[in-house]
Amino acid sequence: QVQLAESGGGSVQAGGSLRLSCGVSGGRSRIYVMGWFRQAPGKEREFVAAISWSGDSIVYADSVKGRFTLSRDNVKKELYLQMNSAKPEDTAVYYCAADPSLVQASRDGSEYEYWGQGTQVIVSS
Repeated sequence: QVQLAESGGGSVQAGGSLRLSCGVSGGRSRIYVMGWFRQAPGKEREFVAAISWSGDSIVYADSVKGRFTLSRDNVKKELYLQMNSAKPEDTAVYYCAADPSLVQASRDGSEYEYWGQGTQVIVSS
């Protein structure tokens, strides 16, 4: 059973920074395509960023491009999202996702099999 555990959420003022982490445990020893999604109150879940298993292919939502940086450490089995220049519209619950079958980073949440419980990010103006 694969488990994803997010951490690093919290409150920050606009223009500030946060670093989210997602740890992978359980399952077979393999590397997954992973991504971050977010859901704001009253809104649908939306794609934030995703990374290939090797880390050489990363895709970002236009809304976060240039402000957020996605990276991974396959030895530690962790995924990171560095959030800089945070905006109030970044306020949401952030979810980590992973899938063992994808061959490239995907923006489609329905293609990811495993999900974390989410971590709250609040950006105040």
